[in-house]
Amino acid sequence: MPRGSVVVPAPLLVFGGVVSVQFGAALAATLVPEIGAGGSVLLRIAFSALILLPLARPRLVGHSRRAWLTVVVFGVVLGLMNWSFYGSLAHLPLGVAVTVEFLGPLVLTTVLSRRALDYVAVAAAGGGVLLISEVFTVPLDELSWIGLTLAATAGVMWAAYILLSGRTGAEFPKLDGLALALVVSTIVVLPAGLASSDLWTREHVVKGLGLAVLSSLLPYSLELLALRRLAANVFGILLSLEPAVAAVAGFVVLDQTLHPAQVVGLVLVVVASAIVMGVRRPEEPGQIESA
Repeated sequence: MPRGSVVVPAPLLVFGGVVSVQFGAALAATLVPEIGAGGSVLLRIAFSALILLPLARPRLVGHSRRAWLTVVVFGVVLGLMNWSFYGSLAHLPLGVAVTVEFLGPLVLTTVLSRRALDYVAVAAAGGGVLLISEVFTVPLDELSWIGLTLAATAGVMWAAYILLSGRTGAEFPKLDGLALALVVSTIVVLPAGLASSDLWTREHVVKGLGLAVLSSLLPYSLELLALRRLAANVFGILLSLEPAVAAVAGFVVLDQTLHPAQVVGLVLVVVASAIVMGVRRPEEPGQIESA
């Protein structure tokens, strides 16, 4: 590493991605009801690919079969994760959908954890997520099982994304793997997205471009770079900041107010993330978990 170069801490990269994706979600809240989940996801991912490909200019030769398999599966997971979550929003309140989806990385974090303090942080983060989402205020008989299934699918895909993003970053230099994965994701969601293309207006396309930058391009790039130096279990707990930042974005962009229970949840989530960042000694390098 050149002398004098600045290395951004991996947790800070993750936090930047969290802020970006949640303000993108606030933008998506105005788009999905108009053109559907498929159209919204297609605009988001396709624009991301169109922007990143000429910037990354990924090399197509010299990669192993394992590397290509990793990036293809990563692309499929990216597409299904976004598609299933956006689809769940048509059947569930946003807070319930986020809570169910978050169970994916939360379970992954618990499985990968090796320290008692990590379990404490997971418990605090889980409790905070439940309080922030207001899941207890929604009667069970009013929930859509289709929506719950879609949100749970998004959670499984999110957990897979955590692992595959790190492996893709290890197999491909810079952002080459992400650029190739976005092409695969575009192909995956293309049929569902084009079904609503007759509804698209110029405003929808502009919003889709904003989604590409805020919800895909910037956060995925930051997270992929972070996972080269950060263990998957630590990354999973840091993602507990998602609901907290979502609450702030909802207040700033959508004028949504916070109830006292949600404030308590915010505190729990922030404390959990602080525990994770504090337990690692500065000289302890991060690592990508591998099977």
